[in-house]
Amino acid sequence: MIATLDRPEELRHCLGALSRQESSRQVEIIVVDNNPASGLTQTILKEFPAVVSVQQARRGLSYARNSGIVKSSGEIIIMIDDDVTVSSTWLERLIGHFSRPDVMAVTGNVLPLELDTEPQVLFETYGGLGRGFERLDVNGSWLRAFYSAPRTWVLGATANAAFRASVFRDEHIGLLDEALGAGMAGVGEDTYLFYRILRANHRLVYEPSAYVWHKHRRDIRAFRRQLFAYSKGHVAYHLTTLFRDGDLRVLLYLFVSLPRAYLFRAKSRLLGRTVYPLSLLLLEILGNLIGPWTYVACRWKASRHSAERVSR
Repeated sequence: MIATLDRPEELRHCLGALSRQESSRQVEIIVVDNNPASGLTQTILKEFPAVVSVQQARRGLSYARNSGIVKSSGEIIIMIDDDVTVSSTWLERLIGHFSRPDVMAVTGNVLPLELDTEPQVLFETYGGLGRGFERLDVNGSWLRAFYSAPRTWVLGATANAAFRASVFRDEHIGLLDEALGAGMAGVGEDTYLFYRILRANHRLVYEPSAYVWHKHRRDIRAFRRQLFAYSKGHVAYHLTTLFRDGDLRVLLYLFVSLPRAYLFRAKSRLLGRTVYPLSLLLLEILGNLIGPWTYVACRWKASRHSAERVSR
């Protein structure tokens, strides 16, 4: 399932790579158009008649993906971004772990498609979307073992992830949190989904051999907007686990661990151990400081939308 918002060339490239998968499995490809009024996505989908088209006019990545989840008919639901390119063996590597009945989610590696511009290199210096080349196999015990807030973001991202469809019907997990993610808080809808899966004592596997290539933002303005959104959303995610799940470890993370990490990174820059600019570090901090307001605003907005659905 692919959620897209007016990126026709990226979508065409993504769908082309999907069509070249080396797999005998029956695959249903769903594209969720998050701006049907533009017509840009529908133009591309005419080139791929087998693709199931879903329209979701309400802006927000979580809204779009939830629409795709509801439409999906398979036992395994896979999510990727419209700006990734999958390898030919990606599908089989990603879903192989579902042969184990206790595995509820599998995430894969996200590598850079190109490193042609400075912002693309800086995004990788920041941390990128890749999570390394060591397989991780975690459950609720891993989540509970953290002294500070659990580092669920090291487990991957929904730019490349698969889930048993049953997790979205589990009353302890449910659909993606519509207050989080791109178009709302900025990010965090995937890390919160991982958090809920593990909190419900299910198992998640990170499989680095199931890799995709991601097209990073090429210009500095787009990268700065992305970084700012990530920083706001990161705090909004933590506040979600605090207020909705009562996870008090968030307080230690936000007031001790996170400031300490920024001090370490600033020191590394001043000592010449990294090329990551202090200006971007300050942008991250600004995003974090705005995070609580973002959380409140997006939570109110999502609740209002939910009330509108119920009243119809």
